Amino acid sequence: MSSLNNMEIHTAVFDLLHNAGQRYTDKRRVIVDILIQAGKPMLITDILLQAKNVPQSTLYRNLLVLEESKAVVRVVTNAESGCYELAEHLMGHHHHMVCAQCGSVSDVLVPEHLEHELEKALAKVARREGFSIDRHQLDLIGRCKNCT
Repeated sequence: MSSLNNMEIHTAVFDLLHNAGQRYTDKRRVIVDILIQAGKPMLITDILLQAKNVPQSTLYRNLLVLEESKAVVRVVTNAESGCYELAEHLMGHHHHMVCAQCGSVSDVLVPEHLEHELEKALAKVARREGFSIDRHQLDLIGRCKNCT
């Protein structure tokens, strides 16, 4: 799913942070490495389990900086803890399945022909409303196999 390799992701994150007037610190690199290895959205609690030397308050602050610099995005769930992943321009276009009961999030890759049909349908709706689409994201909300 990744459109960039690990080195390219780190270089892109460095550039995004630099352009935002921020530094690419060791702790931010650890967070990015964890998100790269996961390859999917992660709850803050799960990130904390892997980032052994990163206090919770530091993790929150660094995720905010990474989010403001457009390197990381927060995925909306019903979970009490935030859920984060690397930005789509780093990891490739995909969608999410979000469990309304437990808050788990899974990435979904839509086959290219269906993605094309979806884009055409969304463009038609947007034109009808006089709206210009920059990009789209699709979150399927329901119950995961563990909560069904």
